[in-house]
Amino acid sequence: MTKKKTLLSILAILVIVSSILIYNFYNKIYASNIKEDTIIYISSNADFNKLVEQISPSLTNKNSFIWVAEQKNYPKTIKAGKYHLKKGINNNDLINLLRSGNQTPLKLSFNNQETLEKLAGRIAQQIEPDSISLLKVFKDSKFLSNNNFTKQTALGMYIPNSYEVYWNTSATRFRDKMLKEYIHFWNPKRKEKAKKQKLSINQVIILASIVQKETASIDERSKVAGLYLNRLNDGWPLQADPTVIFSIKEKLGQNTIIKRVLLKDLKINSKYNTYKYAGLPPGPISMPDISSINAVLNPEIHDYYYMCADIKQLNRHAFARTLSQHNRNAVKYQNWLNKQGINR
Repeated sequence: MTKKKTLLSILAILVIVSSILIYNFYNKIYASNIKEDTIIYISSNADFNKLVEQISPSLTNKNSFIWVAEQKNYPKTIKAGKYHLKKGINNNDLINLLRSGNQTPLKLSFNNQETLEKLAGRIAQQIEPDSISLLKVFKDSKFLSNNNFTKQTALGMYIPNSYEVYWNTSATRFRDKMLKEYIHFWNPKRKEKAKKQKLSINQVIILASIVQKETASIDERSKVAGLYLNRLNDGWPLQADPTVIFSIKEKLGQNTIIKRVLLKDLKINSKYNTYKYAGLPPGPISMPDISSINAVLNPEIHDYYYMCADIKQLNRHAFARTLSQHNRNAVKYQNWLNKQGINR
């Protein structure tokens, strides 16, 4: 009887120990291990130790995560990207998510950047590639030549908008995606409108960049575009102050602040100076947004040829049909600038 009790006690202990082991084993795999919803970014060169250090603050039990990861051979199959880790997810599902590479896309956006350098900097803030690698592919001469761009017109390929991309998208893939978006944007309807204005796509973008810089008032842009098209169609020089400012910045640097264009500035020898050279400049002076492009494609029809800033509405312009009307408007504006002490 004593032996039987001893055997039963041993069996009971074994059952208890086995149950504890099974319970611990189960918990390691299936117990909740993410404290709260978390976004992590796994870089392309990340190793397992770096990843553990990165994800640890979000884990309830770091050791169980490491153990399950090793059992599922995850340290050798790390995939880069942005991952959304949901609160309460267990180690098994967590490792399966990370190992699958089923990352969460992001909404990348950019507005009217002034240069490719600034565009590269803006994009580098949102995806993994740095600005240097982005700028290199933006300026790649073979890519530009194959797609009918020059270094002067390259900025026009990027249409300001929001785009869905993966965080670890390479610099080359991002550029190629932007080319596809550009081709999609310039659909037959827009091409037909450009043809109606007797402009190529590049010329539309160049003129739109001037319109963009000329007025911040979106509802005025079609009127400004109409004025510039009147000048172009009649063989007049554009005489657009924003192109002069661009010419100054070419010489003095992009961060130069210009609040007033002086008479001496109109003589700057630059192909972008539309006071000195007739027609459109060789490339856009900034990245126009869609409203400016649409303004050129759908210009207001009128007989205005002159404009200057309106002192009664400083974000808008006073338009004129004749030089004498314009001169009166210009004197009012110059006097206002003098009173404000704006000399440059």
